Amino acid sequence: MVQCFALNTMAQDGTIYPLEAPKEPNAIPLGTGSVKDQPAPETWFRQWGDPMARNISKATLTPFFPEKGKANGATVIVAPGGGYRWLSMGNEGWEVAEALAKKGITAFVLKYRLFPTPESLTDFTAWMNRPRPAPQKPDDASKSNSPTTPVQMDLSNQLEDAEAAYALIIKNAKEWGVDPNRIGMIGFSAGAGLTMHATLHSKTMKLAFIGPIYGGMGPVNVPENAPPMFNVIASDDFLFKSQFGVIDSWFKAGRPVEFHLYQNGGHGFGLGNPNRTSNRWFEAFMHWLDVNKFLIPKKEE
Repeated sequence: MVQCFALNTMAQDGTIYPLEAPKEPNAIPLGTGSVKDQPAPETWFRQWGDPMARNISKATLTPFFPEKGKANGATVIVAPGGGYRWLSMGNEGWEVAEALAKKGITAFVLKYRLFPTPESLTDFTAWMNRPRPAPQKPDDASKSNSPTTPVQMDLSNQLEDAEAAYALIIKNAKEWGVDPNRIGMIGFSAGAGLTMHATLHSKTMKLAFIGPIYGGMGPVNVPENAPPMFNVIASDDFLFKSQFGVIDSWFKAGRPVEFHLYQNGGHGFGLGNPNRTSNRWFEAFMHWLDVNKFLIPKKEE
């Protein structure tokens, strides 16, 4: 089990601190190759008390198994976020996977390949703190009603990693106590974008359900027999922009969809921040899985 909670006692602020790479003894290499023109090795940093990795060029999958006798066969691939340039491994990865495992769900944290960032932490910090354009106004965002892909960038590496993770889980389903018909995927921010990208474009992944958590909200072209979707975002999240496009797309396609728009929570809240209405999304997600019979163990034939 990855030891990440010791970091919680460290400074809980937005300053970027260097961090020695934590041990990941259970991480399974996916063997999907490296990253083209990646000049820097994988390094870690800490921000907001959370361990984060960047310049990832070797994808891995880390399993989190329920206690013996408590697994129900349901499985979730967890994709952390970070703008495809770093991964929030604790807040949006390990902690979420541990919470799922406590509910009897076998969880796998996907550490997928990223786009390069400056090798120097000083240069990376300057890049992170660079001036950014003001968020698009809601009125401007609502003018676009045509379906689009949530992220306009080449996600071929990330999709390949997700597909390799899914294939590995299928291959070891019996050994790992996984029901192949109840494998879902949830992701946070960019991880939500990857979850959606896999749903829209993968030819090999047959996801039973998806959970984009504070991801892009623009309309999409929904595939036939798209999986049921559980979608979460806060109204004060810069990605919301008063858009309901992806929800509308799923609904008009006749596919099951549940949407939670929380009053507050901002962006990147993971399992929750103090005194935010968004803190109850995980309980709602568990209830949604239960009502939709994803948590019911398969009867032995």
